[in-house]
Amino acid sequence: MASAVKVRDYADADWPQVWPIIEQVVRAGDTFPYPTDLSEADARAIWLENGPGGRASVAVDGDRVLGTAKMGRNRPGPGAHVSTASYMVAADSRGLGVGQALVIDSIQWARESGFAAMQFNAVVATNKSAVRLYESLGFTVIGTVPRAHELPSGERVGLSIMHLDL
Repeated sequence: MASAVKVRDYADADWPQVWPIIEQVVRAGDTFPYPTDLSEADARAIWLENGPGGRASVAVDGDRVLGTAKMGRNRPGPGAHVSTASYMVAADSRGLGVGQALVIDSIQWARESGFAAMQFNAVVATNKSAVRLYESLGFTVIGTVPRAHELPSGERVGLSIMHLDL
């Protein structure tokens, strides 16, 4: 299936398939620092509002959305030369190269858009598969905020800041 994965810009018609992916990921509470009770309206506003020059994308196999990404400036003003991105992959599509396709596409977008670097502000440290993927693509953990993310079990784990020079 991974060879059929294509990443393209998000279109409004994708939302009915994007929302269940976001809902699944945030409700689990173990890999993404969004509120577990996030409403669909709030999710849409957060995921699709990427600031000036930002972008949302989807990874698809035919008409089926397998994952989604959002990207844009990490900070305005003097920090506007650093990009950021976030990714979510449907549970039944994990391990098939969907996340990798989304990350590679976002890195290419950031380079083409003139960003000097990409920074992830809050990678849940126990999300080992994401950390491994990002590191395999050149990102480094530049710091971890201890006990900054509370898992559904009540355990508090670190949120890592990851960085890639472009």
